Amino acid sequence: MNIAIVGTGYVGLVTGTCLADFGNHVICVDIDEKKVEMMREGHVPIYEPGLEEVFLRNIKANRIEFTTNIKDALDVCDVVFLALPTPPGEDGSADLSYVIGVANQIGELMTSYKVIVNKSTVPVGTADKVHEVIASKTTIKFDVVSNPEFLREGYAVQDFMKPSRVVVGTSSQKALDMMNRIYKPLTEAGIPVIAMDEKSSELTKYAANSFLATKITFMNEVANFCELVGADVDKVRLGMGSDDRIGNRFLFPGIGYGGSCFPKDVKALVKSGKQENYQFKVLEAVEEVNQTQKVILVPAIKEYLGGSLQGKKIAMWGLAFKENTDDIREASSLDMIEELTNQGASVIAYDSAAMPNVKRAIGDKIEYGDDMYEILNDADVLLVVTEWSEFRNPKYEVIAEKLKNKAIFDGRNLYDLEVLEEKGFFYKSIGRKTVLPST
Repeated sequence: MNIAIVGTGYVGLVTGTCLADFGNHVICVDIDEKKVEMMREGHVPIYEPGLEEVFLRNIKANRIEFTTNIKDALDVCDVVFLALPTPPGEDGSADLSYVIGVANQIGELMTSYKVIVNKSTVPVGTADKVHEVIASKTTIKFDVVSNPEFLREGYAVQDFMKPSRVVVGTSSQKALDMMNRIYKPLTEAGIPVIAMDEKSSELTKYAANSFLATKITFMNEVANFCELVGADVDKVRLGMGSDDRIGNRFLFPGIGYGGSCFPKDVKALVKSGKQENYQFKVLEAVEEVNQTQKVILVPAIKEYLGGSLQGKKIAMWGLAFKENTDDIREASSLDMIEELTNQGASVIAYDSAAMPNVKRAIGDKIEYGDDMYEILNDADVLLVVTEWSEFRNPKYEVIAEKLKNKAIFDGRNLYDLEVLEEKGFFYKSIGRKTVLPST
């Protein structure tokens, strides 16, 4: 099939590349001329493991092309995926201006039947709004479909190629038939396409992400309580996760969730509830707890350093909101940096992928290093923020040699308590006992 992808951000580029790999001809549309030229030259503009290989394979096979002209895509494509940003506004509601703007263009430019697919995460009722906008511009028949994405950053190609399910929301059998054709490679592999109405599909995405955010936050609260009563959250997590009604995923405690999805989607669902005079009390609590959790190690660092952070130097391992991505949106690292520097500390950080994005966001508010060990020189303590694989088995003797104090504050529970105790470190993690060096 001939498919257009409007928007080549994280979701759009992964979707377009993978649909091309299914054998479709895909035209990716973006208003950023530099990005389009970059992709035409074979360069992937985002950091996503595994994407470049699939991207280059389909460029070589002439199954994917790039343009800034949406009309060129509309003239030849039967299905148009909208993969546009829906950032949160000041009140938490999703900003639909990009989606509505493109819908206006489609209505003005299309000359034959199209299936318009909302791939962006959008509030309930957006499909109706898009339909209304396009219908106001044309008399040509078309259908609007909700087809939410469930891609994890760092695993997006795998998630697209081998999803647990595909959700398609449409009231049109013709549109559903076309969507089934697109996803036939998946259904032939036994992956279900779950068809439903548009509003149920739109809510499914928000409900799924909000539930996972709630699961993470609940585990963080359990972890905090474990520290008060002397329990071990790792043992509690294993005991809970073995119950197949609960499952073992998203039960790892830490310093809060971040990224482009969970924070935005929780806020948007809370706001949507208020618009219908409904209060999502659980989700409001999730937001409040998560914000506190992001900086929960700062008081512990301050206490360890004698009650003041003034003039102290903190070495930070990790800036991305999680491993295998350069995404810093709603990252705990940024909240940590803000809190630490506000209290007079300086921060020097290392991250193998996310440093350029942090530099663009906050400039020289902190220092940056090209080596995970070099940034430890003369730092008072080490703070671990992102669970990159390279941080999981460090050279403890190098850490001890370079730090002023043999102290690690671990926001991702990467290290074994007994190992840190044996090596004489002060070690503070989340929901586990604090390791104190023997005197």
